[in-house]
Amino acid sequence: MFDTMVLTKAVAAFCGALLVFLLGNWAASGLYVPRNAGAQQAFIIDTGADDVAAEPVAELTFEEAFEVADAAAGSRLWSQCRACHALEEGRNGVGPYLHGVVNRSIGAVDGFNYSGALNQAGDAWTPAVLSEFLLNPSALTPGTSMSYRGMASTQDRANLIAYIESES
Repeated sequence: MFDTMVLTKAVAAFCGALLVFLLGNWAASGLYVPRNAGAQQAFIIDTGADDVAAEPVAELTFEEAFEVADAAAGSRLWSQCRACHALEEGRNGVGPYLHGVVNRSIGAVDGFNYSGALNQAGDAWTPAVLSEFLLNPSALTPGTSMSYRGMASTQDRANLIAYIESES
């Protein structure tokens, strides 16, 4: 079925098609490239992207951020926590209630079954420990059952902790 003539015709068809594509590319390049493609730009729109700040803004430490924390701004962040936690005392959800959590002993909510990984965080939920936990729960307490990816902004964490403390 396959003899040398069939093979020769197949190779010739492939080469012919390649030649047609190469000639088409050459013709399109000659037709569709403007003559002034290498010319200088007529005007430049300044977007400010090249402006460099004179001094980089230093991020606040958590203690500084907590001193100026805004509980009202933290109320908007509470929606991320509301799916699993409640601020009403004694009302556990997927996670334990957070009423009075600031400076409360870790794992102290009666009636809630903790994963046991929280013992690595310390003895009490101080604002600094809460901030580290909210930054990345899995890093502070490996093996925790809290599936939250974390909150990167130091000011947002401080605002959220201030809101939880104010609502307690």
